[in-house]
Amino acid sequence: MSGTHRPTPLALARCSILLLAGGRGQRMGGQDKGWVRWGEHALIEHVQRVAQPLTDDLIISCNRNHQRYRTLADQLISDPSDDFPGPLIGIIEALKIAQHPYLLVLPCDAPLIDSQLLQDLQRHAGKRPVMIRQEGYWQPLFSLLPTALLLNLQAQWQAGQRSVQRALLDLEPVALDYPPDDPRLGNFNELALLAQAPP
Repeated sequence: MSGTHRPTPLALARCSILLLAGGRGQRMGGQDKGWVRWGEHALIEHVQRVAQPLTDDLIISCNRNHQRYRTLADQLISDPSDDFPGPLIGIIEALKIAQHPYLLVLPCDAPLIDSQLLQDLQRHAGKRPVMIRQEGYWQPLFSLLPTALLLNLQAQWQAGQRSVQRALLDLEPVALDYPPDDPRLGNFNELALLAQAPP
């Protein structure tokens, strides 16, 4: 996909998008979660199909199956170490290479997201992070970050911070409140959930 140019809607014209697919997959029996199938497609394919038309800089964070992921992304990143240190380092690595002033962060295991959700996040872009919240519970992997926050997040990482939620809360995020039963925010991060959810 690298080298191709897609028209970018004005709603997300200045936004790179990161799909996080670099975890251990412990709840998936060690499988690469992005390539676990739900219905006719893999989880990462469901999310990528929504995100791809909304940016010309789609980044996937992965630590295995790089050739498969490469077909879905404009850029790939991997953790700088092989001990799966968590999604915060993936976000930091993406901020380093993002081509736009904002980075929209999404997990690979939310196959019911839609473009309206992504545009809601982008519409609140400013100097602070934007993060979805459900009945007081923050969802840091559904967030929009100014790329100018890279140095702050790097400093937090170097000081020992490993939690995405705590790192972003330290930056006083703007909250986008959604009901707890909004199906678009469902994380299918266990095989049992995938079996129950209708494709």
